[in-house]
Amino acid sequence: MAAVPQTDREKRKQISVREIAQVGDVVNLKKTFNRHLHYTIVKDRNVATPRDYFFALAHAVRDHLVGRWIRTQQYYYEKDPKRVYYLSLEFYMGRSLSNTMVNLGIQSACDEAMYQLGLDIEELEEIEEDAGLGNGGLGRLAACFLDSMATLGLAAYGYGLRYDYGIFTQKIRDGWQIEEPDDWLRYGNPWEKARPEYMLPVNFYGRVENMGDGKAKWVDTKVVFAMAYDSPVPGYGNNAVNTMRLWSAKAPNSFNLQFFNDGDYIQAVCDRNIAENISRVLYPNDNFFEGKELRLKQEYFLVAATLQDIIRRFKSSKFGCRDPVRTSFETFPEKVAIQLNDTHPSMAIPELMRILIDIEGIPWEKAWDITYNACAYTNHTVLPEALERWPVSVLEQVLPRHLGIIYEINSRFLQKVREKFPGQDDRVRRMSIVEESPVKAINMAYLCIASCHAVNGVAQIHSDIIKNETFKDFAEMFPDKFQNKTNGITPRRWLLLCNPGLSDVIADKIGDEWPTKLDQLRNLAPFVNDAGLIAAVQKVKQENKLKLADYIRTHYNVTVNPASMFDIQVKRIHEYKRQLMNCLHMIVLYNRLKRNPNMAFVPRTIMIGGKAAPGYHMAKRIIKLINNVARVVNNDPIIGDRLKIVYLENYRVSLAEKVIPAADLSEQISLAGTEASGTGNMKFMLNGALTIGTLDGANVEMREEMGPENIFIFGMTVDEVEALWKRGYKPMDFYQRNPELKQAIDQIQGGYFSPEDTGMFGDVVDNMLHHDRFCLMADFQSYVKCQDKVSEMYTDPTAWTKMCILNVAASGKFSSDRTIAEYARDIWGVEPTLVKLPAPQILSHG
Repeated sequence: MAAVPQTDREKRKQISVREIAQVGDVVNLKKTFNRHLHYTIVKDRNVATPRDYFFALAHAVRDHLVGRWIRTQQYYYEKDPKRVYYLSLEFYMGRSLSNTMVNLGIQSACDEAMYQLGLDIEELEEIEEDAGLGNGGLGRLAACFLDSMATLGLAAYGYGLRYDYGIFTQKIRDGWQIEEPDDWLRYGNPWEKARPEYMLPVNFYGRVENMGDGKAKWVDTKVVFAMAYDSPVPGYGNNAVNTMRLWSAKAPNSFNLQFFNDGDYIQAVCDRNIAENISRVLYPNDNFFEGKELRLKQEYFLVAATLQDIIRRFKSSKFGCRDPVRTSFETFPEKVAIQLNDTHPSMAIPELMRILIDIEGIPWEKAWDITYNACAYTNHTVLPEALERWPVSVLEQVLPRHLGIIYEINSRFLQKVREKFPGQDDRVRRMSIVEESPVKAINMAYLCIASCHAVNGVAQIHSDIIKNETFKDFAEMFPDKFQNKTNGITPRRWLLLCNPGLSDVIADKIGDEWPTKLDQLRNLAPFVNDAGLIAAVQKVKQENKLKLADYIRTHYNVTVNPASMFDIQVKRIHEYKRQLMNCLHMIVLYNRLKRNPNMAFVPRTIMIGGKAAPGYHMAKRIIKLINNVARVVNNDPIIGDRLKIVYLENYRVSLAEKVIPAADLSEQISLAGTEASGTGNMKFMLNGALTIGTLDGANVEMREEMGPENIFIFGMTVDEVEALWKRGYKPMDFYQRNPELKQAIDQIQGGYFSPEDTGMFGDVVDNMLHHDRFCLMADFQSYVKCQDKVSEMYTDPTAWTKMCILNVAASGKFSSDRTIAEYARDIWGVEPTLVKLPAPQILSHG
């Protein structure tokens, strides 16, 4: 057996999936690095800080992108393929340095260059701020999709907002969540390139002058400019670099002219901030709609700027040519695909109609065909509180022309409904895009379904629910419009980058093509009984756990037992995700140990991480409860290191990259029928953790892929949940019948975990016992039994590791490459390719 590598660096040098560093590349990188330190950062080695070194390295790596970036965009201009536009209010990108090095194949060279300069590349990587422009699953999905679209050679563009402040930084103070602003741009962003030459006007407010024959003039508006910032999106090993374009709000120089004339010059300049507030901050709600005017402005600002850009690019097809070539919009849907990531960018529909009719002079029917065939909509949730319903009163004020267009769309749509279902007035009322109660509002999901040529859910069970329940009337109207596109994750970030040890073990067995052909992981299955593979997988997991344990000791001052089972639930805090159920299980385990300190007990470290929306009071109470339970458990000498509870503060992409590779057990325990898909579940599976979960979201398909014997499934099915509510669900009955559950709840109620304020969790208990919307009580017994099975399995490391290997081997389906290939073929009408673009000539900086 080879000698054990002494350092992370030596370990990384042995990794086979990473290319061998060429001497010339290393020399060149050192030169480029020193040049940037000198000319870009303007420091010398005597005064440079670690942050200066990070920026110098980032700029050196970026230099390797620009040739490919420009060449890729030139190539698209010359070939004029159909373009794909992915519109999203969120792109949860995380860090870019490691990802760029991995995708460009220069990681080893950078590593070696930094080493020769006496720097530790891992230390530099830790300095980079996360680009936290997303809340959770929906925003991270958009980021994975960008990676896959570039890797599959699609001419694709991500369009979003460049928020000055991303998702808040979470601090835990005395067990409570405290939010701090995420000033991620404070030190600058080395990856973005501002494009002030592309400033585009966006209009708000004003009034409508009807011109007859469906045309109108939108006048007396207030203008805000959109400034583009472009970030490169490198494909993996194919020399393709796509663009993510984020818009930032800028006040026009003519802003508040009357103030200038009144002589209040200072006030007028200060007021420019009001216009620029549009792109100031990401709304921190996940799966919850808050009908605020500023949010509507953000949504419209994104689509208005983006559509101007799309149309400019459509009109001038040849590179370098600013004069319009195409004058007819006839071919627009053959050249443009617009994907709406949830309803957040749904104002793109009336905006495109407005441009075509009012500006381009196209008649309604033609404009409708163009819009309908260009746009497609992805639904992400069935929770009623998450569905966007904009009050007509707000739209009337902010976007009066668009409201008129939506009314016309609705009127023509309902006419079609009457034609297809004559005499069914109730159906017509149900399907109206304009809702009359409780307040008059526009149902944005209905607008999308009526106006898009394709509608998809994000896992099979979710797609079935939206067809058969949520949007049943619409599916009967358009049976062929509804599709499923099960979510995926990029294997570059979520295996190659975050788990190099496991990547290497896999490559040793099945070669190194799997990062772009993830179904090849199936080839691991025949080796499931190979003692060498079992040992190697165990060793990697142990190393990852030691590394995380070290991180937890450093950052949270909690010492955990790396031999214990790492039981992890990381995701946004929401009642439907049932972190409370996990918390009750902690209390049950604690009570068992207290009752019988000498019992046989499988040691566990239970980690929970995730942010709660600042206004979501129940979610914030749940965080406090978990931390109070942790305080009791972690300080009880009887328990020792057999049970530890860790709250992972400020969970984000860069923390997920550390936590997921170290997990033994992944908690995916939402009530069946509530989690549309989930993507964390896939990341854990890919990294060799086992899953305890309900038959919800993509868990259903994971079970299909790996076989029911390799996943721990518990709880009611969607049908059983429905039956329970039909019978009349009484959570109190379950509480009375289950002594362990009753004890845990009584302890919370009685202040066992909050002696300083015994009533602290009264509302949490009241919710569980009397308003248990997500059936915690009903599923709890099944959950605990299943957890006991998990513990039993963990006592047989070989059997456990075989299950882990079969999980990894079955995770090929959950590559976002597969998801994007399906979108491309079934919705966008483009063909993915793994053909490489030619590499640009790298100029040596002498």
